[in-house]
Order: sequence, then structure tokens, then C-alpha cells
Amino acid sequence: MTRFIARLLSAAAGLACVLTLAVAPAAAQSTLQTVRDRGFLICGATSQLPGFAQQDAEGRWSGFDVDLCRGIAAAVFGDPNLIEFRPLRGDSRFAPLQTGAVDVLTRNGPWTERRDTLYGASYVGTAFFDGQAFMVPSSLGVVSAFELDDISICVIDGGEDLARLQEFFFANQASYTEVPYEDVADLAQAYQGGLCQAISASGRQLQAIRRALPDPASHRILPERISKELLGPVVRDGDNQWFNIVRWTLFTLIDAEEVGITALNIESLSAARTPAVRRILGVEGDFGAPLGLKKTFMADVIRAVGNYAELYDRHFGPQTGAALLRGQNALWSNGGRLYAPPIM
Repeated sequence: MTRFIARLLSAAAGLACVLTLAVAPAAAQSTLQTVRDRGFLICGATSQLPGFAQQDAEGRWSGFDVDLCRGIAAAVFGDPNLIEFRPLRGDSRFAPLQTGAVDVLTRNGPWTERRDTLYGASYVGTAFFDGQAFMVPSSLGVVSAFELDDISICVIDGGEDLARLQEFFFANQASYTEVPYEDVADLAQAYQGGLCQAISASGRQLQAIRRALPDPASHRILPERISKELLGPVVRDGDNQWFNIVRWTLFTLIDAEEVGITALNIESLSAARTPAVRRILGVEGDFGAPLGLKKTFMADVIRAVGNYAELYDRHFGPQTGAALLRGQNALWSNGGRLYAPPIM
């Protein structure tokens, strides 16, 4: 009986091993292969945040975060339109990424230690530098947050925004009156109704509020930030190839601006002699092969969405009616914080 049980257990173990080997290739399939087999990229984006992600009456998506996703699709397929956007509301963002319901997240969740370590997700880099800021009517004549004094400010109650506001005014020995609310939508309504002279919230939230006002140009987002928030694409842990594909799509946009490659001049630069330009265009070297992509993947990204400056201007430039200064998001060579490793 003992020998029989031992043989039975051995046979069961062997069967389990065979079954494990049988399913291993499918379980180990890379994100790149999954996306290619499906035929399109699935991007998890912000539900609605004007300038970053918004949907028109025909259901078409546009925005800064949307174009980041389109750039990734161009890197993988050579076609930015092979993509599906899935708006994720509230805090529902990491579970869809973990389960494979989306391939990448480009939404307004700032990079923090918890988000980068606890949810099986990794931030690939910073696409947008932000932080808590102030918006005031241009008629107030204020051009810097350090000029604010004896002013009423709408702010979200019960969170870090209120604490940072208190610290800022204490450090600057200026006076203000808190006008607290529970929700960002309340801030916009109270400000528009004259219940406060200024709003303090993240720069991107202020930009969305300003764009919804009757005359956006008559309101100013002050340049200073009293906190730091880094935003960028997020991918699942455990797939270094996909991590690097998304990362170098972002880096391509930044490096292209630095060397002057745009969607408009890219074709005319095919005969350029500058090594940095030739490498980005895929004329010199093959930087796509280690990622499983074509050697021209960076050129495909630029053709699809332009360089970083083009992308930024498209969604935050003067033609939007609510121009947002680049500030921290200017290139490092222009006094900003934006830079990427060289392609070489």
C-alpha cells in the first residue's frame, strides 16, 4: 500500500510538472507580444481632464496623456491609431493594469513611493512636472505667489493642500483667509461666483478649471509650485522590455525637441550629418532591436505626435485660449527640469 501511494504521488507530481510546462509559455508571454497579437494598444487614461484627456461629441479622444499613448502605439505598430482608450475614474487605475485590462496608464496619478512599490506597477519616467499652485484673476495684478497677501483662497479641505497652504503663508508671513470645500468642482464654482479671490490646487486642476471659465485668458496660474508632483506613464512590474519601450517612447519626445527634430521637418532631415539626429531617425545604428522594435521606431513616434514641445503646445499653447507656461516642463537647457538620457 505504501509503495502504491508513493507511485501515485510521483505520477501526480509528474502530471503537475507537465501541465506547468504546458501553460508556461502563455503565462510568460510578453506585453509586447500580447499587444501585437491583439492588434492594438489599450491605454488607461484619465476620465476627463481638459488638456490631458478629453472626449469630443463624436467620441474622439485628445489631450497630452492621450498623445503619449498614441506615441507608444506608433513605436509598436508604426500607426498611432491602433489604440483603444479606457477612461478610469477615481482611484480605479492599478487593478486594470495588474489584470491586463490595460497595457499602460497615462493618467493624473502623481508618482509616490506607495504607488511605485505596493501595486505591482512602475513609473517609467516623468512626462509632466506639477505641484500645488495658485490661480488668480489677471485684474488682481499679481504675477507671483509671493505677492499674495490679505486674500481669500478656495482650497480642498482635510488634505495636504490645506496644510501646504498654511505652511506657505506662515513661511512668508502673509495673511489669507481659507475658503475650504470638499471637491474640486466646488472650488471652480465658488471662485467663479466670487466667494474667493484665488484657488489653490494642482497646476493641472487649475488649468482644467481655467479652460472651463467664460474668459480663460483673464485668469492667471502663478508660476510657483508649493509642492512637487511627478506624472508619467505607468506599466506592470515584471516586464523590462515593455518598461523600456514605454520609457524610450517618452525619452524620444524629449530628445527630439533637444536636437530640433519635429513632425514637420523630420523628412527633410534624412540626410542630416549630426550623429544624434541620425540615431533618432534610425539612419545610424539600430536602437529598436534590443526593444523588439523597428530601427525607425523613434522616427515613427515623432511623425505621429511630434516632439515634446509640439505635444505640449498642442494641448497647452496659446491656441487653446488658456496658455500654460512650460515652467518646470521646459528643457533643462532652457531653465526647466525636463531632460532625457542621450541616444547612443
